Amino acid sequence: MVAREPRTLSRDVEVAAIPYGDRLTLTMGTTVYVTQALGGSYTAMTDHGYLVRIEGTDADAIGEQPTKPMTAEDVAGRSTEEVAWEQLKTVFDPEIPVNIVDLGLVYRCAVEALEDGKEKVNVAFTLTAPGCGMGDFLREDVRQKLLSIPSVAEAEVEVVLDPPWDQSMMSDGARLQLGLM
Repeated sequence: MVAREPRTLSRDVEVAAIPYGDRLTLTMGTTVYVTQALGGSYTAMTDHGYLVRIEGTDADAIGEQPTKPMTAEDVAGRSTEEVAWEQLKTVFDPEIPVNIVDLGLVYRCAVEALEDGKEKVNVAFTLTAPGCGMGDFLREDVRQKLLSIPSVAEAEVEVVLDPPWDQSMMSDGARLQLGLM
C-alpha cells in the first residue's frame, strides 16, 4: 500500500475520529488518504483534514483485503500466552506507528484455564496520555484480537493509568523507530 494514496470509499463506513474517538460515518464516494496501515486497521485523512481510524473489517471499502481469521493450524505447537503476546503486537495507536507492546503500554498478559477446556486471557494496559480518546477503541481492538485465538473463550481487558506511562518504558526498537535514539 502506498502511503497517502487517495482511496474512494466503495460504501458507507463507520469510523472513529482521531484523537477523540467520536464515531462518525463517511459516505460512499468520500476520498480518504491512508496514512498508516498497521495491525489490520487503517488511519486515514479525509479531504476535510479529519484523521480517522478505519477498522480492518471495513478494509474492503478502501480496496484492501480484511484480515483473515486465525486458525488452529496457525497456533499449533505454541502456548496461548505466546500467541496472545503476538496478537498484542498487532495493536497500534492510530497516531503512532509502533505496537502497544514495544511502546511499553502492556502491563500484564496472563492466561488462565477455564472449566470447559478453553482459556481466558487477562490484559492490563495503559495509554500514552490519560485523556486519550482512543482508549476504548484500543481496548476493543485488544479484546477482539485475543478472542480470535482459537483456544480463547474470554478476554478481560483493562485500561489502567497507574503507573503512568513514560518514554522510558519503550523498547529500544521503538525509540529508534520514533527517532528518540
